[in-house]
Amino acid sequence: MAIARISRLSYWYPGAEQPALDDVSLLIDAGLTVVSGSSGGGKSTLLRVLNGLVPHFHGGRIAGAAEVAGHDVIRTPTRSLARTVGFVFQDPELQTVYDAVDREVAFGLENIALPPREMAARVAEALHAAGVAHLAGRSVRTLSGGERQRVALASALAMRPRLVVLDEPTSQLDPEGASMVLDAVRNVVEHGRSVVIAEHRLERLLPHANASVIVEHGAISTARPVTPSLSAAITTRSRTGPLAWSLAGVSAGFGRRVVLDSIDAFGHQGEVVALSGPNGGGKTTLLRLIAGALSPMSGKVERRPGRIAYLPQNPTALLHRPTLRSEVNLTLERAGEPEPPEAILAELGLLEVAGRYPRDLSCGERQRAALAAVLPGKPDLVLLDEPTRGMDAAARAALVGLVSRLRDQGSAIVLATHDPELRSALADRVLQVSAGNVVESESHSVSA
Repeated sequence: MAIARISRLSYWYPGAEQPALDDVSLLIDAGLTVVSGSSGGGKSTLLRVLNGLVPHFHGGRIAGAAEVAGHDVIRTPTRSLARTVGFVFQDPELQTVYDAVDREVAFGLENIALPPREMAARVAEALHAAGVAHLAGRSVRTLSGGERQRVALASALAMRPRLVVLDEPTSQLDPEGASMVLDAVRNVVEHGRSVVIAEHRLERLLPHANASVIVEHGAISTARPVTPSLSAAITTRSRTGPLAWSLAGVSAGFGRRVVLDSIDAFGHQGEVVALSGPNGGGKTTLLRLIAGALSPMSGKVERRPGRIAYLPQNPTALLHRPTLRSEVNLTLERAGEPEPPEAILAELGLLEVAGRYPRDLSCGERQRAALAAVLPGKPDLVLLDEPTRGMDAAARAALVGLVSRLRDQGSAIVLATHDPELRSALADRVLQVSAGNVVESESHSVSA
């Protein structure tokens, strides 16, 4: 029997002329269903129908019917559907309520008044299933983006929902973390529950999927998706320039917790340095040190004068202007750059949404919007934290082109990523950041 049934459903966000979902009919059966498609095509909207956020939270207009586990989505409040549907968002920062990991995972259980003894057992079970039992007792503020993603998964699993919905759950995870999420998904399916996952990187998921759905321009098909590669986007590297930044004997952390211990690192103008390593290993801390956003406990950090463009793990924090075009204009005006905003918007495939409010865009579009907001003109130092988060293949290829251009113009670039194809396409050097150490793990030849 199908866990969810959608019939002739169309949905328009408030003020939208075109539907985000257009006459969609779909049966979701037991097991794993994989949802793919381009950024902004309607994947997240489809997933949000399943837990009632569409239409109850987002508003707008809806036509047709949707049913999940016997509940009429249009007539059932989201708080009631939450007992049946566990949801993990693309942005784990947006669904965190408490600062303590254990308390965060217990939040849903508190809302259904589960007895304390049973609650503690459920929290421990969920943390173990999501591969984050070692984070029990930690402050959420000290976690990496990937660690927050797995805590969010644990919060959903703690409710033991009949349907688990995950929107881009591995976009910030290292290979081990992604494997743990897949193991948790298999475990959920083996226990008779259903899982729906929206992803761009499908190679690990498709062999385990019972069904797959492609969402493009609000319409769906059940054709088998393909997994495009970035191999064609690998760029020719230019000769590097003078030293742009360096760290000598630097230690850094939070409170008494040391994240990086007596490290040495450097980068040059016209060079791309990629940071690799596990979630929580210190990649974001290293970027913040280079940017000057975090002071070292000891050691010396130096950087050449000039404009710094920094993309954090949560790009939404950068977006606050009424339109995307005005976000880009603000950066260009502050930097005194003559470049028109349309140049970078076209380069990242964002001209069609230039007049939109950036926070209303899809996750992949918001990621590109944040890149457009920080990277126009000619920044001297570019720092990117998980820049391909939520991006489809076309957007990732556009990012490779943009970063290559900035590198060739002399920008010093440091990017933290779990995306091996992005590293292969761009990195001159790769620094492995793990367990407080930074070690050069791979070298690429630099052409003359």
